[in-house]
Amino acid sequence: MEWWQAILLGLVQGLTEFLPVSSSGHLMIFKELLGVDGEGFLDFTVTVHLATVVATIVVFWGAIVSLLKGLFKFKYNDETDYICKILVSLVPVALVGFLFKDQVDALFGDSLTLVAIGLLCTACLLLFSDNAGRFIKPMEGKDAPRNGISYWQAFVVGIAQAFAVMPGISRSGSTIATGLITGVKRESMAQFSFLMVLIPIIGEQSLDLLKVAVGGESFGGGVGPLALVLGFLAAFASGLFACKVMIAIVKKAKLTWFALYCLLVAILIFILS
Repeated sequence: MEWWQAILLGLVQGLTEFLPVSSSGHLMIFKELLGVDGEGFLDFTVTVHLATVVATIVVFWGAIVSLLKGLFKFKYNDETDYICKILVSLVPVALVGFLFKDQVDALFGDSLTLVAIGLLCTACLLLFSDNAGRFIKPMEGKDAPRNGISYWQAFVVGIAQAFAVMPGISRSGSTIATGLITGVKRESMAQFSFLMVLIPIIGEQSLDLLKVAVGGESFGGGVGPLALVLGFLAAFASGLFACKVMIAIVKKAKLTWFALYCLLVAILIFILS
């Protein structure tokens, strides 16, 4: 992978991770457009995903510190409740990761048709969530769940995140849309969606680095350290921008525009592939 390819792919990752258009799908699309070799590309994907996780930590630093302070008071308060719900949301993706890791890795091949199918699924879910909002109203007052999201809503959102391991299905789009469909308020769903991804990505990256440390396998073979560093920095910088933009969009704008974009890209893939 050339240095300029790594920068472009990093920018793509950072911009699309927080927008509901599938970062993994766009990475595969641009991989084909730029003629990037597939060797080590999955390691590059994990690295740039880690960069956007770091961007998320920077943007939500105040909220994260507040949650940790509340957790270490060792009592069931709002912060402990929120963290427990994040952990509940991680159960589905953890099961997929442990039981179907090889199958998931195999999805990141050269099949843009699979990406197009995933984008169509994302488009349908985004459209449905915008229209369902007319009939599904978030619970208010005494009926509202603590922290704006209940345990069952957190688990259902976690199922959506598990399906988002497929390229083309947007993680942020599927989790936010699913949350809105189940009745979570927009402002509550934006933060929860971005915070719930921290542990899975950090965990996956840590496992890969551990394998390298013990000499089990190489990391980034075929990509090179320079490409990994440049991709990381580009994804981090663009991720900071996109994360802040997406928070504002989720609170106010309709997701239908992103659904139409996903639909258009899917159609172009079907036509050109």
